[in-house]
Amino acid sequence: MTINKQEFARRRKNLMALMEPDSIAVVPSAKMLTRNRDSEYAFRQDSDFYYLTGFDEPDAVLVLLPGRASGEYVLFCRDRDPAMELWTGYRAGPEGACSEYGADDAFPISDIDDILPGLLEGRQRVYYAMGRHTEFDQQVMQWVNVIRSKVRTGAQPPGEFLDLDHHLHDLRLYKSAAELKVMRRAGEISAEAHSRAMRACRPGVYEYQLEAEILHEFGRNGARFPAYSTIVGAGKNGCILHYVENSCEARDGDLVLIDAGCELHYYAADITRTFPANGRFSAEQRALYEVVLDAQKAAIAAVKPGNHWNQPHDETVRVITEGLVKLGLLSGDVNALISAEAYKPFYMHRAGHWLGMDVHDVGDYKVGGEWRVLEEGMVLTVEPGIYVAPDNSNVDAKWRGIGIRIEDDVAVTKTGCEILTAAVPKEADEIEALMAEARLATH
Repeated sequence: MTINKQEFARRRKNLMALMEPDSIAVVPSAKMLTRNRDSEYAFRQDSDFYYLTGFDEPDAVLVLLPGRASGEYVLFCRDRDPAMELWTGYRAGPEGACSEYGADDAFPISDIDDILPGLLEGRQRVYYAMGRHTEFDQQVMQWVNVIRSKVRTGAQPPGEFLDLDHHLHDLRLYKSAAELKVMRRAGEISAEAHSRAMRACRPGVYEYQLEAEILHEFGRNGARFPAYSTIVGAGKNGCILHYVENSCEARDGDLVLIDAGCELHYYAADITRTFPANGRFSAEQRALYEVVLDAQKAAIAAVKPGNHWNQPHDETVRVITEGLVKLGLLSGDVNALISAEAYKPFYMHRAGHWLGMDVHDVGDYKVGGEWRVLEEGMVLTVEPGIYVAPDNSNVDAKWRGIGIRIEDDVAVTKTGCEILTAAVPKEADEIEALMAEARLATH
């Protein structure tokens, strides 16, 4: 289910086809990061670098040279070092970069200062994501300055820097069949993790215990890491959009909001479900829940080729505003309330974002000043919510402290869309039935 070498080669070919003549692209890998003192975080490759190479080691640099007779794909990487590999694991080395990862040429990263200026020389344009890696920015400029210092001998330094992200991120926006296959599996694993948390929930359980259920399900299915910090918010904590402390007890009568997704083979899932800690929605909880669910269904129905990016969001705004008026949390004409953004104290975020190798994935939302038109292969989240702040004195006390979000991952298809995370229940009756079944099984 992983991406094969042929697909990585196609990606490089597609990017080079978009580059100007006599140009070069330079892409650095991620670095190891220190967690504390001499302990490091688990390494995670830079998404752009991995998208083009499949190479998951630090201290590497990708160079693409369209039209280079001796090979267009050059990779700088760490040399083999048996003594270090005994401690920190296998390295591909330059030889492995060619044999295992398809590089035309590969060199030790220690030699990059000697070799890369020669690759830059004679190329008119450099595609590079300037400003993202400050230290590497300085290295790139030093290499260019090496060439500039030799112009009297006939050296030709690049004359222009172009933003690599524009072309590369547009390619990443459209998922291939192989990418969608991985994302479906990530969605399945994440969906089962959410169902597991629902089954495990009881009044008195702690948020971190539900987080542990989620992470265990990820790990036992080969997804060793979450795609982002898991959110488990019980009661009023569900009104905090990016609550990650996960340290409180879920009490009888609380709703529990879980926003969690695994990363599988460098692709993210992103699901949110909200459910009652005791297995039964109160009347107020169910009323607001049904509004959010209706909003999500309306938004998903708007995910299809030809519709623009903002249409799903517009659907959620209308349905949520209508629902808040019907329940008495807002009053007035729906159109006027939407124009005045009166819904924003309850629904303050967008209805979704692109999804892929990064949970908030790359790709422009507007093109030429207009909302982007949805096309086959794009993947986005759909995640409306209602959050009634515990200190909101403008509403009846019975509504306060209720936070609800429902989120699924949706791929645009030729004729509509496919929900990649549909396996986890979201109908209120289905959630209650799942939780009741789990309780019976433990008695």
